[in-house]
Amino acid sequence: MKIILTQSVDGLGVPGDVVTVKDGYGRNFLVPRGMAMPWTAGGEKQVVQIKRARDAREIRDLAHAKEVKEQLEGLAVVIPARAGEGGRLFGSITNADLVTAVRKAGGPLLDKRSVEVSHVKALGSHKARVRVSPEVTASVSFTVTAD
Repeated sequence: MKIILTQSVDGLGVPGDVVTVKDGYGRNFLVPRGMAMPWTAGGEKQVVQIKRARDAREIRDLAHAKEVKEQLEGLAVVIPARAGEGGRLFGSITNADLVTAVRKAGGPLLDKRSVEVSHVKALGSHKARVRVSPEVTASVSFTVTAD
């Protein structure tokens, strides 16, 4: 079965790749989870759009990755959250929350799947790791404040 990947799949490819997989894997796993779509002649046009969007987000080279790393590590990121007595949060800070806060602080647009945040359930200063590229990892400091 030929499919077009819409998300990155380990060991298979990146968005926009046209790959051949076993029928059951494509039909029962990849397509229902939105990771791929069946290949059609009209789907080739979507491949171009997916690759164009990926290229816009992608880090160009190692020097660019180090530039983005320096930019991320120099940001003052503040995430407002609802908190109760003793500084305990109602819920926790997620990858998507951090990506939004980095963008508001003037940082680059990040993919939430490249952000690794430990369970943040209290006010204060915390750290997260961001995989800028396969070779470069940035450490982002952020502060959670009560809103």
